[in-house]
Amino acid sequence: MRYVIEPSPVSSLPVIGREERFPVRRVFCIGRNYAEHAREMGAAVDAAAPMFFCKPADAVVTDGADVPYPSATSDLHHEVEMVVALKSGGRDIDAAHATQTIFGYGVGLDLTRRDLQAVAKAKSHPWDVAKAFDHSAPVSALRAADEVALDADTRISLMVNGEMRQQGRLGEMVHGVTEIIVVLSKLFELQPGDLIFTGTPAGVAALQRGDRFRAELEHVAVLEGRIV
Repeated sequence: MRYVIEPSPVSSLPVIGREERFPVRRVFCIGRNYAEHAREMGAAVDAAAPMFFCKPADAVVTDGADVPYPSATSDLHHEVEMVVALKSGGRDIDAAHATQTIFGYGVGLDLTRRDLQAVAKAKSHPWDVAKAFDHSAPVSALRAADEVALDADTRISLMVNGEMRQQGRLGEMVHGVTEIIVVLSKLFELQPGDLIFTGTPAGVAALQRGDRFRAELEHVAVLEGRIV
């Protein structure tokens, strides 16, 4: 295949214990999936209608690379989240088969230009400029699903400059992983390479240039990096 311009490289994530990498196709995110976080943002959780948005695949930051502080904001916020990576997909996936689509798990940050999000909310505009900007999705290496034993007590946390900022347990999610995959597959045809950010617990706050962060999905993955 020949192109009129050079195609962009494929975004990918390392896989713990393997030389092969995981190619990223799309990045889906769910909002307001922890009730305490929704409350701190002044929003209500609608359990009957999960809210989704997307980030571009090339927003992913990998391998511990520095994260540039984005333009057009003075209020960059962290949101630590479990990340689910899919090895297969489809439409209208049922609950009995949803977990069979999962390749592995990691931890990531849904970085948010909070000031731009506030303007978008006030005007009932889309959140794209607040969520889908360059370098807005740092993600750890993935651990294969067959090496992971998650349960409701599995802890997710974020430390910034050695201080605990966010912590929660997967059992606090309003919509679990199975439900997220089922609902997403009714809205999109899911594909191998898709990533799903599964929501953030309470405690979101601002990041500054020079901050160092350490996100952890207990017994699964760690993401460390720096805002520059």
